[in-house]
Amino acid sequence: MTLSLDLLLGFALFALVTSITPGPNNTMLLASGVNFGFHRTIPHMLGITCGFFVLVVAVGFGLGTVFQTYPMLYTVLRYVGAAYLLYLAWKIAHSGPVAEGEQGEGKPISYLGAAAFQWVNPKAWIMAIGAISTYTPMQGYFTNVIVIAAVFALINLPSVGVWAGCGTLLRNVLRDRRWLRLFNWGMALLLVASLYPLLLESFS
Repeated sequence: MTLSLDLLLGFALFALVTSITPGPNNTMLLASGVNFGFHRTIPHMLGITCGFFVLVVAVGFGLGTVFQTYPMLYTVLRYVGAAYLLYLAWKIAHSGPVAEGEQGEGKPISYLGAAAFQWVNPKAWIMAIGAISTYTPMQGYFTNVIVIAAVFALINLPSVGVWAGCGTLLRNVLRDRRWLRLFNWGMALLLVASLYPLLLESFS
């Protein structure tokens, strides 16, 4: 049994809302759009979507049960993700101003870097587990996992592209070095703020 139309439409709405709302990926894409422009941010966008597709398939094919059996692995993954987020926040905060030649200093996140980040991105794990546990019928399960992952990818790519596009539109507004630095530090702080749930759980 494949997904019914009603279930597929419900999942599509879930995928849209979770893909287009703020999170570490979209915060980084907004900053990348400002500092590097839309064209140079495309590998970052593709890396997010492809990396997330693989993550959803892996969760659907049983990766989630590994963390249930060995919860310490999940804890280690979360703290590795937190450390990487802090590193990315530092890179964003120290991104250079947009020069006259239309290129920002430094380099945008690569395709492979963005794809790998999905494996330590807390929001990506929540999205993947939610998609598999809530919207994937057991009958014809493996086929449904592929369908869910594919639909998620088709919705995710244009959704994250909106954030890169908005960043690109802000480039003209943020030509001034002071405003761009303020923007970059604001984006870095938003990334750090996304770690609040992890810190709250650790010290509770």
